[in-house]
Amino acid sequence: MPSIADIRRDYALTKLDRLDVVDDPIAQFRRWFTDATTSAVLEPNAMTLATVDTEGIPDARIVLLKGVNERGFTFFTDYRSQKGRDLAAHGHAALVFFWPELERQVRVRGAVVKMASAESAEYYNSRPLGSRIGAWASEQSSVLSDREDLEARVADLEARFRDGVEPPLPPHWGGFIVVPAQIEFWQGRQSRLHDRLRYQRNGDAWVIDRLSP
Repeated sequence: MPSIADIRRDYALTKLDRLDVVDDPIAQFRRWFTDATTSAVLEPNAMTLATVDTEGIPDARIVLLKGVNERGFTFFTDYRSQKGRDLAAHGHAALVFFWPELERQVRVRGAVVKMASAESAEYYNSRPLGSRIGAWASEQSSVLSDREDLEARVADLEARFRDGVEPPLPPHWGGFIVVPAQIEFWQGRQSRLHDRLRYQRNGDAWVIDRLSP
């Protein structure tokens, strides 16, 4: 099995030209995501989610990609969280995937829409019981008096949802879809002369441009 150093060296020598990518950026993302998942990348679906609050101040955090299709990039969260409130106020976000082992980044910008409740429920019901209870127990981003308070809520919910009683989808929890308007693929090259190809939506088509490193 190749080492991380070997993988990094091989991908660092990889060029990224227009002829190397397909016309559909979602299909191109899936190609790169497959490379990341089959290589030594520790958490290939980790992505930085950047939002803006009601005062125009940016914020960012790591979330996990849970799906990608022709609609866009999906993640799940508590709608009452800081990111949930930011997205309710502005409805736009940016994503960054960084796979240092491959010397690659993918940057996404676009509008954000809530996933349908039925779709959110399908994913929620597939989660481990502890994670489903956690979505009920924690009001994400709110001030918590101490850890014991959270653990007491968890214990109460564990007592309620036992003997085969399944917790339902919380009304405050579900998925968001980032609908891309721009997707950029960044391949590291020597001397910081990286390759950058940007897909920009133009109606139903995508325009591909090379950007300066």
